[in-house]
Formats: sequence, structure tokens, C-alpha cells
Amino acid sequence: MSEQQAVSTYEQRRKLRSMTVMLILALLIIAVFIISMNTGYIRLSPLDLIRTLLGQGSDQENLILFEFRLPRIVISVLIGAGLAVSGAVMQGIFRNPLADPGILGINSGAGLMVMLLVSFYPTTQAMPVFLLPLLAFVGAGLTAALIYSLSYTRNKGIRPIRLMLTGIAVAAGIQAAMIVLTLRLKPEQYQFVATWLAGSIWGTNWKFVLSLLPWIVVLVPYIIYRARVMNVLQMGEQMATSLGENVRKEQFRLLAAAVALAAASVAVSGGIAFVGLVGPHLARRLVGPKHQMLLPVSALIGALLVIAADTIGRWILQPSGVPTGIVVAVIGAPYFLYLLARAKS
Repeated sequence: MSEQQAVSTYEQRRKLRSMTVMLILALLIIAVFIISMNTGYIRLSPLDLIRTLLGQGSDQENLILFEFRLPRIVISVLIGAGLAVSGAVMQGIFRNPLADPGILGINSGAGLMVMLLVSFYPTTQAMPVFLLPLLAFVGAGLTAALIYSLSYTRNKGIRPIRLMLTGIAVAAGIQAAMIVLTLRLKPEQYQFVATWLAGSIWGTNWKFVLSLLPWIVVLVPYIIYRARVMNVLQMGEQMATSLGENVRKEQFRLLAAAVALAAASVAVSGGIAFVGLVGPHLARRLVGPKHQMLLPVSALIGALLVIAADTIGRWILQPSGVPTGIVVAVIGAPYFLYLLARAKS
């Protein structure tokens, strides 16, 4: 067998493995989706679910499934995919395996704008739903610009350790400002903010699905389309420049898309961290570093992680449930410590 044939055979096996992984993840998401529809204070039997989905359920069953559970499940899938792809982009363009929208403070910047919006409205029902992702993007974008400017040096560019430390410091400052702002909120507003900070998926009706869906539908395919550029950027700035890429321009485009994804997701989910860290890392172990496969697999893992965490949270403590962000943190924090220990060794 010639070298060219060996390479071709390896690529075919890699693609087959990637497609198999994506199929398994999709089946797992469908399985958890079905389990989640039957998880809650009021249980629906499999027969009730099928009958209700076919339009033959009672008014109570229709209300529970179509107005309460299905929007929340769809939101969980969209949030997980958005945060995981956002994390994969940040890890790729910064060449930092620990980059994550939550750890770098992007989520905190989006949360600050959401909190400011909440403070102007007496009830959360009065808030303009479709304005939430846009304002969150403004806050996340300003935070990302601040972190980028503080981390960048003309001689060495973006250094991973400096980026991490800057992101953590900026996030701490923003969270302190958010705590101060909570002292001026009304009881109902404070309850909402506390729920948001815990990572409880609060946007659980179809209006929030429609407010988030355009961001996911537009930005995720765009980022996957730019996968080849991300592969080149991972080789380093000098190599990417020698191959004809405008590094600054491409970094800006991809970072803007990643920040927008994270901001839109956080606007309706609250402070859910570690999804953008765990998803890409697991995907890299399963399908390798090439972004053509890494990005869609990251999206599937992120969706599976969030929908599973939300289902577990609703099952553990009924009827109120455990916030999804806390369940994800229980999974993600030990994995983050493991990555730090492995990097040290």
C-alpha cells in the first residue's frame, strides 16, 4: 500500500468514526429528550405522551407538555449547542485548552446587561424578550474586547495564561458589580437575578425559543463553514500568516460569532458554566482536533450535557428542582481541575 493510499484509508476511517459518534450522540439526545418529557411533578405515561403528541391528549396534558416541558427541553438543546460551539471556537483561536465563555468572563458581561435590563422593569413578564439576546451580546462583546485588549501584546500576541488570568479578574470585577446592583432590586427582581445566577433555565416558553433560535441557526453553520480557517489558526500566527490568512481579521470574526452565541444562550439560560469547556474537550478525544468534525460533535455533546443536567435537576428535587447550572458545575468543576492537573504534569 502506497503512502497516499494509507492516508486515504485513514481519512475514511476517521470520517466513519466521526459519523458513528455523531449518530450515537444524536440517539442519546433523543432518548434523554423522551425521558425529559416525562420528568416533572406530574408524570405522563408513555401512552399519554404519544396520545398528547398526536393531538389527542386532555387540556391538562397539552398544557404540561406543549407549554411547560417542550419549550424548556428545546431551549436546553439550543443552549448546550451554542455554549459548546462557542467554547470550541475560543479554545481554537486562542490556542488555550481551558478557554470557556464562563471562565473567561464572557457570561458575566452578558449577565450584567441582563441584570440592568431587569432593573428597569417591575416584572420579568414585562421585559422585551427579543431584546434580551441583543443586550446580552453588547455586554459580552464589551467584556471580550476588554479581555482581548488587556491580554494582547504586540510582540507575543495572545498568551494563554495571561488570557486566563485576565478573564478571571474581569469576571470577578463584573460579579462584584452585579452583587452591588442586587442590593437595589425589588424582591421579585432579586429572586429572578438569584435564579439567573444559579443557572436555572428561566426562559421556558416558545417566545424564548424564537428569540434564541435565529442566533443558533445563523451562527453555528457560519462557524462550521469557517472550520478550515480555525485549523490554520491553530498552527500559530506566523504559520497562518505565511499560508495567506489575515489572522487579526479572522480572529475578530470568529470571536464575535463565539461571543454572540454565548451571550444569546446565557440571556435565556442564566449563568451556566463549563459547557464550553467540557463539550469541546470530550469531542476532541472522540473525533480528533480537526474542526470540521470537532464543532458539530461539540454541539451535540453540549446539547446532551445541558438537557441531561436539566432533566436530572428536575428529577432530584421536585417540584422546584435543582438549577441546571449547579448540576453542570458538579460535572464540569472536577473535569476542570483534572485538566489543570494534567497540564501541570
